[in-house]
Amino acid sequence: MFAALSRPFRRSLSRRGVFIQVEKTPNPFSLKFVPSQAVLGEEHQDKSGFHFHRGDTEYLRSPLAKKLFAIDGVTGIFLARDFVTVSKNEDGAWATIKPHVFGHIMDFYAEGLPAVEDALPAASDTLITDDDSEVVAMIKELVEARIRPAVQEDGGDIFFRGFDEATGVVKVELAGSCVGCPSSSVTLRNGVENMLMHYIAEVKAIENVTPDDDADDFKLSFNPPDNPHLSI
Repeated sequence: MFAALSRPFRRSLSRRGVFIQVEKTPNPFSLKFVPSQAVLGEEHQDKSGFHFHRGDTEYLRSPLAKKLFAIDGVTGIFLARDFVTVSKNEDGAWATIKPHVFGHIMDFYAEGLPAVEDALPAASDTLITDDDSEVVAMIKELVEARIRPAVQEDGGDIFFRGFDEATGVVKVELAGSCVGCPSSSVTLRNGVENMLMHYIAEVKAIENVTPDDDADDFKLSFNPPDNPHLSI
């Protein structure tokens, strides 16, 4: 992860006035599709993205996600403001999946459907509240300003899920191309963990959780950073 600046793989398709570019991510099970038009509508421009898993009922609120989950082998969908990350299982073949993804995205624009319907407002996972300690506030600020933009460059995302004051463990959740990525553990240790420990002495380690581990606090959306171009 964090290696999004120069990738040799880049293919595209143009049809019905929409140009779609597809890029590899560090996760061989995820591809990033970048249309020439915005994915999220104006009503969602204050959000940076929505992450859906196969089997979640939440994806039913997304016409685009419903189309993409109809493709055999697709396990996850991440809808960002200007790209779509599609994740597959080990049995799925990109040669078979990619044409269907192109077709469904084209149909999505042709039909003029919203990417997400009736999305409920959700507080950002990095919103600093009055109840947050100084340490938690610093962690949230680093995740929002420095860590998240770098992860998003690779078609994924990272959510803050909590901090254990007693052990110094920061809980985070990976989304998009980061889920199941072979390099995600390296990203967490060499990137996220090292940065948090460098700036915040109270942080001793980082732990990746899943939606099932953190069901009560799991949120599908978050607010974008003020400067999305900051890098780690």
